[in-house]
Amino acid sequence: MLEIKSPGLRRAFKILIPFLLIPTAAIAGTLLLEDRRHIFVSLFVAVLTVLLFLAGFEKKEIGTRRMVIVSVMIALSVIGRFIPFFKPVTALTVITAIYLGGEAGFAVGAFSALLSNLYFGQGPWTPFQMLAWGLIGLIAGYLSTPLKKSRPLLLLFGVLSGLVFSLAMDFWTVIWYYDGLDITVYRTAIITALPHTLLYSISNFLFLFFLSKPFGDKLKRIQIKYGV
Repeated sequence: MLEIKSPGLRRAFKILIPFLLIPTAAIAGTLLLEDRRHIFVSLFVAVLTVLLFLAGFEKKEIGTRRMVIVSVMIALSVIGRFIPFFKPVTALTVITAIYLGGEAGFAVGAFSALLSNLYFGQGPWTPFQMLAWGLIGLIAGYLSTPLKKSRPLLLLFGVLSGLVFSLAMDFWTVIWYYDGLDITVYRTAIITALPHTLLYSISNFLFLFFLSKPFGDKLKRIQIKYGV
């Protein structure tokens, strides 16, 4: 497995990739590229996601073990998207992040969107889904200590994540159809999407309520056993 040895480069990747490079690629791809070229943006975001994941660990053997676990969480998340109405993607992304780190959470969120859209349909929306779910995982990793200590805070984070994801996708909808951001249209899109936003927030709450403890206990055991 590729290993990023320079601490300075790892720190730079952790900041530039999720907060500058991927957002820029997602927005530029939406505004500048033709519809059929969206797959190249998605693949570029996937490569950046891998680099961010590699920047999240120092030892090669730990990274390999973490990759196996993250792959399992991605597979579960992709399968979960086939559940009607209620999707566990955010919950599994958050759980991964708080036990394995924000970079691992970003990878689960981003690749869950990319791989599941092989079935649900790839499009210019895919990079934004990758970015939105990825950032939810990354922020959950930053807040891992309080989220593990406080179950109410974890559930609240899940509810707010539903709102954040919906706002991100509404933003994509507006800039895609209007070739730029129109605040009035964006506000209308947010209001129109409220039922879906509410449903998504509730599903996040329920999945975190039922899955956080069993999955968290298993991931803690894996951490202790394999030193991940």
